[in-house]
Amino acid sequence: MSNWSLIIYCGLITFLTRFSMIALLKKEMFNKRMREILSYVPSAIFPAIIFPAIFLDNSGDFHLENNPKIIAAIIATLIGIISKNIIATIISGLASYWFLIFVL
Repeated sequence: MSNWSLIIYCGLITFLTRFSMIALLKKEMFNKRMREILSYVPSAIFPAIIFPAIFLDNSGDFHLENNPKIIAAIIATLIGIISKNIIATIISGLASYWFLIFVL
């Protein structure tokens, strides 16, 4: 079996297992309280994805001193709070990070 066929099979299995949960579950199966609790899942997972990218370096060590990612994250957060626009938040975060690493 070639590498590409293995990658395709793994991708299909991953897709089907995740899609089955979306396609087979009905909203009527959950009561109002459960739907309210599940609505917080994306908000809870987002910091778990972002935290390592900002605070950990390539070797996995916690890195606070002279870390331009922290400043860029703060700027992006402020822009996001003020503008309530995802595109503006992403662009401001990237632009401030690039400015900090390439200009300063």
